[in-house]
Amino acid sequence: MKALDVCFIGIGSIARRHVKNLKEISKERGIRINIDAVRRKDSLPVEEAEKFRGIFTGYEGLPDSYDAIFITNPTEFHLESLKKVLGKSKTFFIEKPLTSVRRAAEVKSLNIPEDVVCYVACPLRYTKVLQFLKTFLCGQKVAGVRCISSSYLPDWRPGIDYRDTYSANKALGGGVSIDLIHEWDYLKFLFGMPDEVVYRRGKKSSLEMDCEDTALYIAEYQDKFLELHLDYFGRRTVREIMIFTDQDTIVGDLADSRVTFQKSGRVIDFKQGRDDFQKAELVHFLEIIENRRSDNTIKDAYQTVLLTQGILED
Repeated sequence: MKALDVCFIGIGSIARRHVKNLKEISKERGIRINIDAVRRKDSLPVEEAEKFRGIFTGYEGLPDSYDAIFITNPTEFHLESLKKVLGKSKTFFIEKPLTSVRRAAEVKSLNIPEDVVCYVACPLRYTKVLQFLKTFLCGQKVAGVRCISSSYLPDWRPGIDYRDTYSANKALGGGVSIDLIHEWDYLKFLFGMPDEVVYRRGKKSSLEMDCEDTALYIAEYQDKFLELHLDYFGRRTVREIMIFTDQDTIVGDLADSRVTFQKSGRVIDFKQGRDDFQKAELVHFLEIIENRRSDNTIKDAYQTVLLTQGILED
């Protein structure tokens, strides 16, 4: 791959991170990259505008031959945007979640051509913690799993009022169940789909939002139970998975990039930052552009969206 023409639909914080990382990866690999963007307004600070070849305020006039299109606008509009640009590329990167819960039924009406490849983002799979656990757990007897993601929503996006973000607004696809879809994605990655799920959610804190800030799950597999806790109000960020095996209790700390074996005392410190695993995912996506095979398809991601609501569907 010597050149890459891509387009971003929406250029919020996650899109800007992807743009920065793509430019660094392309420079390291000697790839010439051209990046266009679609956003509601064409005005951007000069330092931001310089990162793009062209900025469009609509879909009219977009070229029909992009190597990839990134759908990175608010969750509520992912499917609508995908439909509008389907004819403009053969490869799509769709930011997680695939869609909001409110619009999930629309997935079944998508008409994706057979030669189009869609990949839905699942960046935590590319953390060294989860890559290690995926390999280590092969052949291990796991009797139970306890997982938590707890953090303080107002601290997520410095300088932005959390009340104005999609996370706090049901109409924009917010709510901790779907916003923290990462957890169910990586639990599926490690253990597959559960056989049964009990799900409870609610608004329990004093945060100003119209969607749930707490979600609790108990999932049953043939050989184990799994507990998952998600919240928006933890004042100290905790993101970890505790795995109970016949030999030890293993804690994967995704916030601090560390794996601890509680019985033996062994600690593996991976010292990995967010851009490291986000870049690893983008490198993987470049491979998808070349090999035309996605390992997190729209069907896979739709199944995960339903799972966040306690729904199991083949």
